[in-house]
Amino acid sequence: MTRGSPWPLIWPLAIFLLVAWPPAEGRSLAVKAVNWLADPAGRLPHRPVPLAMGVDDDADAVTAHDLEENAYETLYDRSATMRLRLWLKDAQDPLDPSTERQVLVAIAVLGGLWIWQRSVKA
Repeated sequence: MTRGSPWPLIWPLAIFLLVAWPPAEGRSLAVKAVNWLADPAGRLPHRPVPLAMGVDDDADAVTAHDLEENAYETLYDRSATMRLRLWLKDAQDPLDPSTERQVLVAIAVLGGLWIWQRSVKA
């Protein structure tokens, strides 16, 4: 007696792998979706990069950096929801792409074995 079709389990696993797979350059579709969901209109600022060494003599560059940092901090201090949105807007893939691919292949293999084991005759 079989336990049913394995397809209801295969499809979510396949979609998860496709969305989470990191490209050679840039972020995975999952991370891009999280970034977009955090700021669909693209109006939130990114976390300001630290001021480069040697630029501290340029008063205009320091002033522009301070204004950018103050605008970010003002939004950051607004609420916990805003802090979460700012954090998600700048989120990156959690692992190095090669490591992430290895983890995803392991998930695919183990998930496939689990689905296969569930679908064989009992």
